[in-house]
Amino acid sequence: MTLGEAQADWRDWLKSERRLAAHTLIAYEHDVAGFLGFMTTYLGTAPTLEALAKLKPAEFRAWLAERSRQGMARSSTARAFSSVRSFFGFLDKRGLAHNASIATIQTPKLPRSLPKALNERDMGEFLDTDPTEKEREPWIDLRDSAVLLLLYGAGLRIGEALGLTKATVEDLLKAGQDTLAVTGKGNKTRLVPLLPQALDALVAYRDACPWLKAAGSDDAFFMGARGGALDPAIVQKRVRDIRRHLGLADSVTPHALRHSFATHLLGAGGDLRTIQELLGHASLSTTQRYTDVDAARLTAVYRAAHPRAKVR
Repeated sequence: MTLGEAQADWRDWLKSERRLAAHTLIAYEHDVAGFLGFMTTYLGTAPTLEALAKLKPAEFRAWLAERSRQGMARSSTARAFSSVRSFFGFLDKRGLAHNASIATIQTPKLPRSLPKALNERDMGEFLDTDPTEKEREPWIDLRDSAVLLLLYGAGLRIGEALGLTKATVEDLLKAGQDTLAVTGKGNKTRLVPLLPQALDALVAYRDACPWLKAAGSDDAFFMGARGGALDPAIVQKRVRDIRRHLGLADSVTPHALRHSFATHLLGAGGDLRTIQELLGHASLSTTQRYTDVDAARLTAVYRAAHPRAKVR
């Protein structure tokens, strides 16, 4: 088998077995192509499967060093190394090339970033604000309110909210239930309780949307102005408009509403395991970032309020 054929098989495996999103798949391919391009220059010839198996730690480090020299962000290099490691792991499992050296290379360390969450007052204003000056169809406002309530009220990712089908929401509303089945990353389904306000918002949007009655059961529940599935860019623009209207930071994005959901639950006494289940995190360590967020808030309050905090 040639290296090109191995790359094609790896791509098919990522798509069918790992079920990566299209943009993620493209990123993986781009990262590995960049690595192989570097090795072609470094080795003086296009690498083969046999040549990849013989690569030493120094050659992997040379690639990482070149990315650093070019000013590539650490986050970008960490992702690229993850892609290359995935490719080598695939080659190993298929018996195409075994390279022990790559396991000795550490992923570039990244500064630990904390999720950006709104405080409760700003979140309340955010959900109650209509920043538009021009007239809009009333059902569109109802749609946007319902989406934003799912992001904050249920901690959904934007893709999860917009991926809801007409049948899923209709079945929920007909049964009078308040728990929504959400399919998230890795095609895993979790149950998420909905606030009464979120349920009311779903009903209001459903009854007002001019396209939903004629839509098929597998069609998207949230629809655009012309009747197609709602584009995430529309929701992102809506969040951007509200953010600018309220003078909030650029870090306020649709995903920040999900972060706010988790942070506010933790601040109110929610336990990490429950929040992990609600967010659909595979690892508890991912959820534990929110303890840092809450600790940072508590430290700020303490230093601002304690009588001795300003004493030197």
